[in-house]
Amino acid sequence: MLGSIRFRPIAIAPRPARHGIDGRPNTAVMNSGREVTYMNVFVYGTLTDHERADEVLSEYDFRGSALLEGLHRVDGTYPTLAPGGRVDGRLLATAEIDRLDRYEGVERGLYVRLAVPIADGSTAPNGSDTVAVYVGDPTALGADTRWPGRGSFGERVERYVREHAVTVRLH
Repeated sequence: MLGSIRFRPIAIAPRPARHGIDGRPNTAVMNSGREVTYMNVFVYGTLTDHERADEVLSEYDFRGSALLEGLHRVDGTYPTLAPGGRVDGRLLATAEIDRLDRYEGVERGLYVRLAVPIADGSTAPNGSDTVAVYVGDPTALGADTRWPGRGSFGERVERYVREHAVTVRLH
């Protein structure tokens, strides 16, 4: 079965991370010596599957399991997250941030990408203390959930994550 997966992992050498609370990606050096910008992403839906990730990305690596605490998965047209609870997922590392944003429909307002802190002061394999998480707009996805507060969908999600200490726990 493994032979049928066209998994193309990236080889990332850890180095001091450059990141911000706005979800900007980190920089690393590939085995070839080429510096690339990549991002650690908590995935909880379609991208947890190697075959699906391979359709979307040409270079990626799964970095183990993770737990998102403070949000839970709800299903609509595509999976999204809602306030409260927890959800299991995987940590995915990729340099193809633009492809991920297109796949998730960020420009169309389907999903927002935000940075979520890693629990207990831990860091991701690249030294980052945040992980990107995509949250889908429940109205656009037909999901039965609501985000509290005022403002745009993205503003309400960011405020909730900040005010309710949402974190990602790496395993």
